[in-house]
Amino acid sequence: MLFERIYDYDLAHASYFIGCQSSSEAIVVDPSRDLRPYFEMADQHGMTIVTVTETHIHADYLSGTRELAAATGATVYLSDEGGEDWRYGFEGERLRHGDTIELGNVRLEAVHTPGHTPEHLMFLVTDGAFADEPGYALTGDFVFCGDLGRPDLLDETAGGSDSGGDDSGADTRVESAGQLFASLREHFLTLPDHVQVFPAHGAGSACGKSLGALPSSSVGYERKFAWWPKYVENDDEEGFISELLDGQPDAPAYFGRMKRQNRDGPSVLGHPLPELPELPAEEVASGIDSGDLVVVDPRPADDVHDGTVDRAINLPAGQAGTYAGWAIDPESDTRGLVLLAEDAEAADELRRHVIRVGVDSTRGYVTSTDGLPTFRPETVDPNALEAHEHAMVLDVRATSEYSDGHVPGATQLHGGQVMWERDELPDPGTIVTYCQSGTRSSVVASALRSVGYDVTELEGSYSAWEEAGLPTE
Repeated sequence: MLFERIYDYDLAHASYFIGCQSSSEAIVVDPSRDLRPYFEMADQHGMTIVTVTETHIHADYLSGTRELAAATGATVYLSDEGGEDWRYGFEGERLRHGDTIELGNVRLEAVHTPGHTPEHLMFLVTDGAFADEPGYALTGDFVFCGDLGRPDLLDETAGGSDSGGDDSGADTRVESAGQLFASLREHFLTLPDHVQVFPAHGAGSACGKSLGALPSSSVGYERKFAWWPKYVENDDEEGFISELLDGQPDAPAYFGRMKRQNRDGPSVLGHPLPELPELPAEEVASGIDSGDLVVVDPRPADDVHDGTVDRAINLPAGQAGTYAGWAIDPESDTRGLVLLAEDAEAADELRRHVIRVGVDSTRGYVTSTDGLPTFRPETVDPNALEAHEHAMVLDVRATSEYSDGHVPGATQLHGGQVMWERDELPDPGTIVTYCQSGTRSSVVASALRSVGYDVTELEGSYSAWEEAGLPTE
């Protein structure tokens, strides 16, 4: 059996390429919309992708299941668990608890593990060439290395119903946490210690609160060292739920859109992606002026502060997928994206990051700002902030960071929620943004400027504020 983990550091997302070397058949589990790694893996090992599946309806990235099936003709398998509100809206073979997928000597058994989401499946993988029982568990967002999938995303992202849940608007967190407790007791801790654990996310993901950075674990290791087994072993469901729900990170607002699109069926872009054209400066300048185009500047915040294109959105390279989810809502923002990139290859890479969160509006690229309208974003030294006494000081860090200390009088709103909560901002108003070091603040400030807000950034953000010895709350 061939077993390969493919990791997207931008979104902290892991997908898996599993193949039978006897039959040369492969399955991909939890694929991204960027299909390159799967085709490269198939070519490298002389395999054909015949099956694609996913552990659950994801919230943090747009699934590539339909994309990969369209490109390969692979059979799609989808969960049929979780009730009517959690039925997938696109075609595929349905999986119930205990069903299996087989390719050659490899077998995947679907285990229904609700809690993170109602329809969630764990896949137990058996390498039939060497064993007659599972040696691997693809745990999706059920069990992470050192942590568990959060059970509150339905409420945090879209109030339950918008994500696919019921229409009551009820708080589902406690009920879901109880389901997670039962799934651990009945389906995870009953596995042998030697079974290796491969989750769908790593450190940095908002799908849990303290995910480990290790790529994999084992049932025995989690049983011995994770925070939660003591609660299950002592049948302390109340204590488990309390600790699980306490301190979960802020969920970016785009998670709600991801849930809906992944349930209903993401649009298919086609493989390979078409080449991006290099656009004339005159065309881009005209599009910026008319509001039809917006430039994406992938440079670090310090470089952007030295000068950028008017109304450009700063999406730092390597993290453009994460921050595109924060800054651009394709359901309401119809502007085409023009990518500022060194060359066609860099532009293509940047596009591949943003399509992972369903931002598909890239029109082309430019290699310089020559001929485009430019400006220098306004910043303010921490010692001079008092001159902006009538501005809203906006802390775009996480709630936990804000609670540990913040600029006196600052309003906290997680950066991934700002563009969806603009009714809480002064209109048009002057805003001063900050985060911890400046990256998140630059992303949010640029997104707000792109839709007409007057925004200044605190130089050096909160780190500089503390270093200056200024008062905090």
